[in-house]
Amino acid sequence: MKTRHKRLILITAGLGTLGLAAWLVLSAFQQNMVFFFTPTQVFSGEAPKGRSFRIGGMVEEGSVKRQADGVTVAFVVTDTAKKIPVTYKGILPDLFKEGKGVVAQGKLGHDGSFAADEVLAKHDENYMPSEAAYAVKKAHEDAAKQKAAGEQAAAAPATQSAVPDAKEVK
Repeated sequence: MKTRHKRLILITAGLGTLGLAAWLVLSAFQQNMVFFFTPTQVFSGEAPKGRSFRIGGMVEEGSVKRQADGVTVAFVVTDTAKKIPVTYKGILPDLFKEGKGVVAQGKLGHDGSFAADEVLAKHDENYMPSEAAYAVKKAHEDAAKQKAAGEQAAAAPATQSAVPDAKEVK
C-alpha cells in the first residue's frame, strides 16, 4: 500500500471513531436530561408521559401530610394557577416548608399525582431556578388580571344602571 492510501484509511478510521464517540456522548446526555415544568405546564400536557422530569413551584399552605410510616410525605405544589399533588418517600431537606419554593423530580402517575424521587427545597423564591421564578410571577400576574376582570364585570351592570342613557338626557 502506498503512503497516501494508508493516510486516507487512518483519517477515515479516525473520523469514524470520533463520530461514534460523539453519538455515544449525545445519546447519554439525552437519556439523562431532565426537563423542568410548572404545574400549569403539566396540566396543559407539556410534560413527558412515562419519563422523569422536574416540577417546581411553591408548597401550598396546609397541604403537607406525613404518612404513618414516618417516611412518606404528601404535599401540593402550586404556581398559584394550578396545583399538583406530590408524594415523596424519603427524608425531606431541612429547608422544606409550606409556602416556600420546591423542586421535585419524578414521574407523573396515571391519576395525575406526581411521584417524586428527589425533593429540593429553597428558602424563598429568590433562590428558585429562573424558569420557576418567572412562571410563578407570570401565574400571579395572570391571576391578578383574571380577578380584576371578574371584579370589573361584576361592577359593570351596577355602573350601567346608575348612568342614564344618552337619549334620556336633554
